[in-house]
Amino acid sequence: MIAFANALEPLRMANYLSRKNLYSWFVINADSADSTDSTGPASGAASNGLSLSPMYRADEAPPCDILFVCGGTHVREAVTNDVVKLLRVYAGRGTPLGGLCTGTFALAKAGLLNGYRCAIHWENLASIREEFPAILFSSDLFVIDRSMFTCTGGTAPLDLMLNLIRLKGGKSLASDVSEQFSVERIRDQKDQQHIPLLSRVGFGHEALLDAAVFMEMNIEEPFALDVLAEQVGLSLRQLERLFKRYLNITPAQHYLNLRLRRGREFLLQTNMSVMEVTVACGFQSSSHFCKSYRSLFGYAPSRERHQDHSLPPAPPPAAVRSAA
Repeated sequence: MIAFANALEPLRMANYLSRKNLYSWFVINADSADSTDSTGPASGAASNGLSLSPMYRADEAPPCDILFVCGGTHVREAVTNDVVKLLRVYAGRGTPLGGLCTGTFALAKAGLLNGYRCAIHWENLASIREEFPAILFSSDLFVIDRSMFTCTGGTAPLDLMLNLIRLKGGKSLASDVSEQFSVERIRDQKDQQHIPLLSRVGFGHEALLDAAVFMEMNIEEPFALDVLAEQVGLSLRQLERLFKRYLNITPAQHYLNLRLRRGREFLLQTNMSVMEVTVACGFQSSSHFCKSYRSLFGYAPSRERHQDHSLPPAPPPAAVRSAA
């Protein structure tokens, strides 16, 4: 329900603030006609117990500009043959598709994401990567790759929709919508979902977890890696092997990325100067900070506060409609 509401409400607010019918939406029950009541599509219960009344059955749903599928905690059981069939029908029409939270699993199950980058809630990342090796799963909050719009759960659909609103209605409208919802800033495709390290490496790797926590706690005055390894009872070589095996990154790069992402938070959420951020993130010179920042994010930190963070070229939809 939280993913569904966070996707829908920004569109309603955009209509309200613009005094235009920029967006309309409808909800589809994917069940086939012979599996639903003849009087209309059956309601579906969200994980919080509240029911949502679909407007159409799959066989009577009209065309739309984007079809989103929203998934919850038991998405595997919910992705029936009817759901797969519906998604393939819309894909066959050339309709752009989206996944909210675990709804991305439905698109993957339907075979529609091979070769695409996409996002899904962090709890599902490890297992779904094994199941669908042809799909490029990202740890980003949301991903727009050509005609596929996918995002993680919770409040991430709000950020995805705000970015879509910015495409269609302009930056001012998107900012106005975010202000109505008391959103401090609109996150973009450079932002990643926070993935608890335990969910990525599993139990039994306390030394690796301790090392990662140690890094997060020592951003301003970073430790040398050999000292850090000693702190958690490992040799530097052992530490490097653990990071490479379970996180597919060197400890040095992981530490650097942590410091750079903390720097981005400072730039976006405070009035600190680039030099002040440089010092706060443990860099000896602003030139090193700026070079590393550009390498990770694609532009200099001085541009961060003026960056529009525009999305990759895509035809702005005339309307965005959701499917549960």
